[in-house]
Amino acid sequence: MFDLKGYLNDQRRIIDAALQDYIRQLSISERMRQPVAYAVSAGGKRVRPILCMAACAAVGREQTHALPAACALEMIHTYSLIHDDLPALDNDALRRGQPTCHIQFNEATAILAGDALLTMAFEVLSESGVCAPEQEAMVWLKVLRIISQAAGCRGMIEGQARDLAYEGMKLNRHDLEDMHRLKTGALIGAAVHVGGLLGLGTAQQTERLLVYAANIGLAFQVVDDVLNVKGDPAILGKAVGTDQSRQKNTYPALLGLVESECYAGDLIDRALHALDIFDTKADPLRAIARYIIHRNH
Repeated sequence: MFDLKGYLNDQRRIIDAALQDYIRQLSISERMRQPVAYAVSAGGKRVRPILCMAACAAVGREQTHALPAACALEMIHTYSLIHDDLPALDNDALRRGQPTCHIQFNEATAILAGDALLTMAFEVLSESGVCAPEQEAMVWLKVLRIISQAAGCRGMIEGQARDLAYEGMKLNRHDLEDMHRLKTGALIGAAVHVGGLLGLGTAQQTERLLVYAANIGLAFQVVDDVLNVKGDPAILGKAVGTDQSRQKNTYPALLGLVESECYAGDLIDRALHALDIFDTKADPLRAIARYIIHRNH
């Protein structure tokens, strides 16, 4: 029986230590180091970096080859949360049970902390490419492109822009799914994709990993929507019911709560099926997929 709890705790410790090392190395003053470290240290599941390292291991290579990319992905994810919480966007006072960055410091500092983390991510990625053996430099260039696309106007940013534009409008299922594949799924997909590339996986392995990632990325958002309706704020570390009050488009609003939960289960089944070609080295990916459907925060 795979020990997911132990695995996740071990992975978080590795990732957290590496993140703090990068922040110390790449910040030249406490003025920015403090809010950046605060945001990164505020807990979190570390789903994206863990997926990245797990994908690298699944195709047969030591997971540390993917650690810089894993940290860059978490930096980008954290920056997006800092900016999401700002008054101009979601105006949230709590994140992971703690005051959000603009509440803990101030709005201007929070904006700069988000900017710092985004640019820091690409410094980490480009430095890894420069320092890689010559035959792997092109792999890092591909990683840089994949993460850039997933984080920008062809991925997460476009998804967030649609989310804002669609408030108060009733979307059909196709448009809702497109929005969420961009907003949440793009970065999760990139995490699995680049992990497989850095693990030097075959074309078939990479293709299957992409199918897995597309399904868990969407399932993650469906479960997020469900938790915003029925989750426990004390466990979630943030308010619930906010999607409905902001007239956001969600799966429970479109499909109903029960059907949304069933849909998330179907997506996870598809993700697991995509891993059929892998041996036990992919067990962490399998366990993470099952965790997504059963999580409560």
